[in-house]
Amino acid sequence: MPAATRVAPARKTPRSASPAAPIATAAAPSSRKSSRAPKPLAGVRVLSLALNLPGPAALMRCRQMGATCVKLEAPAGDPMQAYAPHAYAAMHEGVRVLQGDLKTEEGQALLHRELARTDVLLTSFRPSALTKLDLGWRGLSKLYPTLSQVAIVGAAGVRAEEPGHDLTYLAEHGLVPGLELPATLYADMSGSLMASEAVLQAVLVQRGKGKGTYIEVALAEAARYLGLPRTWGLTLPAGAVGGAHAGYRVYSCKDGRVAVAALEPHFAKALCKAAGVHGVDHKGMMTKETRDIVASFLLRQTRGQLERLALAEDIPLLTMK
Repeated sequence: MPAATRVAPARKTPRSASPAAPIATAAAPSSRKSSRAPKPLAGVRVLSLALNLPGPAALMRCRQMGATCVKLEAPAGDPMQAYAPHAYAAMHEGVRVLQGDLKTEEGQALLHRELARTDVLLTSFRPSALTKLDLGWRGLSKLYPTLSQVAIVGAAGVRAEEPGHDLTYLAEHGLVPGLELPATLYADMSGSLMASEAVLQAVLVQRGKGKGTYIEVALAEAARYLGLPRTWGLTLPAGAVGGAHAGYRVYSCKDGRVAVAALEPHFAKALCKAAGVHGVDHKGMMTKETRDIVASFLLRQTRGQLERLALAEDIPLLTMK
């Protein structure tokens, strides 16, 4: 069966593009600045074999930095296309998507045609799976001396074969304190940023030394990095940004909730003035008495009142339902 090729549609149609030119991509609709941002990966070709979230999110970042991005999927496609089509579409906008079975001669031939003109290969398989596909780093580097590989794994080193997911990596580093699921996929998304950073590192090595390099990005390490403020005590219950400081908490208000981030002395002073607390220094902001007074004040205010107060008194807060 011949390999299929498609390009994920961009939101805007480019004015012109020659067949040999890199795939044109539309700027993100949320900001005009992205189209004028530096493109450090312009002229760099990234080939991805990575599925689900971290790899495609990293590829999206690489494309935003100017890289020409190609993805090779199995005939069945990326599972995310089935269970989260909108997310899949967002991450593959402007990406040239190929399909081929790497367990067949045809699929391997397609892969190596792409590798021959690729600068950085992005993967998210376990090391044993890469070996079965003849994609071990030692063999690849001999065939393609200037090729670099960024390998996304669950955990680093000898633990790379262990099964795991975003939730287990966050739990390992104390980032799942209760029974509720985290608000987002922190390990996956921070891992994708680390992977796109690794692509930049690989390109610098290529340009400086004229040869490729291998960089492993572990999602468990990404979770560990995110957890450093907790390790340092900053976000523990007794920490200044863990809930002990009266100016850095989530409170109830009359018709919803309010996230208050009046941590710096001048912000804390403005909050205390509004709440009727006087002469309180940093130590005083860390007391239950101050927290209770601020909580009582906020509970009597509507979201609209608090939003007007924030504008008038320069207090960093955000109301929520």
